[in-house]
Amino acid sequence: MTHASLAVAAAAVLAAAGCRSVADGAAKDTAATAATVVETNAVIERVVDGDTVDVVVDGRRERVRLIGIDTPETKDEDGPVECYGPQATAVTSALLPEGTPIRLERDVEPRDDYGRLLAYVHRGRDGLFVNVELARQGAATTLSIRPNTTHAGAIRAAEAAARRARLGLWGVCPAP
Repeated sequence: MTHASLAVAAAAVLAAAGCRSVADGAAKDTAATAATVVETNAVIERVVDGDTVDVVVDGRRERVRLIGIDTPETKDEDGPVECYGPQATAVTSALLPEGTPIRLERDVEPRDDYGRLLAYVHRGRDGLFVNVELARQGAATTLSIRPNTTHAGAIRAAEAAARRARLGLWGVCPAP
């Protein structure tokens, strides 16, 4: 399947599930948390690692890579588990246990080179912006890849605060 047809397929799945793109006018709130319930369009099936989850969207299983963040690796075939990798996965698992209703928010590019759906994740019950929360807790670093940079500023600010406070990986891992 070509990149273009993958993009069309992803757009169709998300449109059917009610997932709107930032360009389509989805909420642009960059707060780390929101005190309101958000309309959901997917359910967490399992956490793969700190920045990747499997979800069910409109009855279909999708692997989702959280946009704008990077967590230390736990499943690198070519190298050791990175500092804070298991802890980052544990933080994501605590934020998004199996069965958690979520809102997937797309940006410009719908999929990565591995076919994973690229999305910002908001927890349904309270609107928690999970990508930002992972950076705020020091479980993730900023990974800003154009054109998917809508919330890059909020993620960078959360990472900077965690770094200053030496939270998460910033308190236990050697400087990158």
